[in-house]
Amino acid sequence: MEPELHPDLEPLKFLIGEWEGAGVGGYPTIESFRFGQEISFTHNGKPFLIYTSRTWRLDDEGHLGAPLGMEAGFWRPKPGGRLEVILAHPTGIAEIYLGEITGTRVELSTDVVARTETAKEVTAGHRLYGMIGEDLGYAFDLAAVGQRLQSHLSAQLKRVS
Repeated sequence: MEPELHPDLEPLKFLIGEWEGAGVGGYPTIESFRFGQEISFTHNGKPFLIYTSRTWRLDDEGHLGAPLGMEAGFWRPKPGGRLEVILAHPTGIAEIYLGEITGTRVELSTDVVARTETAKEVTAGHRLYGMIGEDLGYAFDLAAVGQRLQSHLSAQLKRVS
């Protein structure tokens, strides 16, 4: 039985569901690549969304290859269209993003990036999510390993449930 949507989640209702698609990634320190992705936004009746994302490398024919990044966290809408997002990565990085919800567009910037002793040096992130027709598109800019904030990932995903 699906729990009732908490009223605070109304501005993020457009995200709820399972999304799948493909994207491209690159950074000055790595070769460009194509990836497949699954994103899930669910809720349990409380005033936050539960978020998970998994990615895999795509080969030239579009077949899934080796697993890439994963992240999980919580999206917490606040009054006035504000949003707080907490994300954790199995690579030893935790991020807190602050941002705004405007219609079916969400813009987030890191407030805090914390990392374990063995994690890659990540210093900042900027994310933009939004509806492109029926699809969910996003762009992720990253500052890491001595590089300035710049484009890292983008994808377009279709709702599958």
